[in-house]
Amino acid sequence: MFDNLTSRLNTIFDRLRGYGRLTEENVQEALREVRVALLEADVNFKVVKGFIERVREKAVGQDVLKSLTPGQHVVKVVRDELVELLGGSAHRLAMAPHPPTVIMLVGLQGSGKTTTAAKLARHFQKAGQHPILASADVYRPAAIDQLKTLGAALELPVLGDPAAQPVAICRAARDEAAQRGLSPLILDTAGRLHIDEEMLAELKAIKKDVAPHHVLLVVDAMTGQDAVTVAEKFNAAVGVDAFVLTKMDGDARGGAALSIRTVTGRPIAFVGMGEKSDALEPFHPDRLAARILGMGDVLSLVEKAQAVVDQDQAAELAEKIRSERFTLEDFAQQLKQLRSMGPLEQLMDMVPMFKGAGMPKELRGEESELRRYEAIISSMTPGERQEPSIINGSRRARIARGSGTQVAEVNRLLKQHAQLKKMMKGLKQMEGRMGKLKGSLPFFGR
Repeated sequence: MFDNLTSRLNTIFDRLRGYGRLTEENVQEALREVRVALLEADVNFKVVKGFIERVREKAVGQDVLKSLTPGQHVVKVVRDELVELLGGSAHRLAMAPHPPTVIMLVGLQGSGKTTTAAKLARHFQKAGQHPILASADVYRPAAIDQLKTLGAALELPVLGDPAAQPVAICRAARDEAAQRGLSPLILDTAGRLHIDEEMLAELKAIKKDVAPHHVLLVVDAMTGQDAVTVAEKFNAAVGVDAFVLTKMDGDARGGAALSIRTVTGRPIAFVGMGEKSDALEPFHPDRLAARILGMGDVLSLVEKAQAVVDQDQAAELAEKIRSERFTLEDFAQQLKQLRSMGPLEQLMDMVPMFKGAGMPKELRGEESELRRYEAIISSMTPGERQEPSIINGSRRARIARGSGTQVAEVNRLLKQHAQLKKMMKGLKQMEGRMGKLKGSLPFFGR
């Protein structure tokens, strides 16, 4: 989402870093360009004005201008101010002392409210909670059925009756959640294409009757400044505790994310990064600021890896590598885990050296190739996966037909697997040599 802004800022800061020493004029010129870049990213002009003034005040100080690395200092000032602009610290939803914790989702129709309800439930489910969903949208055709379908995929209970009143649905859901000991209760309320008094009155009535612990406004980040206007109106009329920004994996300019906290005074709690049920991430202002400035987001990458990697399987794989028993079955398992972390382009975006540069040319097309590799391995017999050396010409032709690929692609997979085993063998030998060296040096192990 922030690719254009990241590219512009990197160009500006690279020039700053190139100066042997900075002058106030250098800083002023750079900040004028930063201002234009932010406005082009659809950031609210009042937010931009305040941001530039705060950065200017700190960036032209004597400590910065006389520093040995003044360009780096200016980048640090911008980074720190971006973090504050985005909320300073991560906002987490506190659980009620007496369950159920009631979370009420509000927003316009089309903002992704219903899918966000399911994603939020999945988030709490992974954290060991026992969520329950309820749909109070009795106006949009099949809205209740949509939530029930999403809930069924997660094996979670979903309540909703198209013949009942929205307030009654929410009240009954709260009572049932309390009776069954389920928490949190996530309420998916009705939206409209535009804000109207009837919708706001209904939301106020639900809020008054059910007394939710958290009111989350779901906002489509692709709508830019309109998202900020919607946030202001909802906050003034209903009262909002935090925001969920959806479609943050899109190609919009990102101005909503950089404006909404300052304009409303309310934090961003979650961001939606895709369509899948687990594509909802807690919002970290410092991590997003780092990504905007091209510094990557290694912490989020590590968390994604930890979420999909089974520690027992990892230990077993390490042992197989040491004993040179790394089979195509293991290779397929690693491919599946890599793909489950998300699109490769998103993963590369978290690596500092690739951030803002797009997908490296060496990896372009790898997304579809990984899927083909999985299909090829799935078309092999168990014996072939365990011992690839038995795969002769006729077997390769059969595997290619079964996976819908070409024999050349089967050959390429087998070659890559052989190269990988060779590389692992080399690493093992290096480990052995380092162990001998370690034993021969008196300062090791002390």
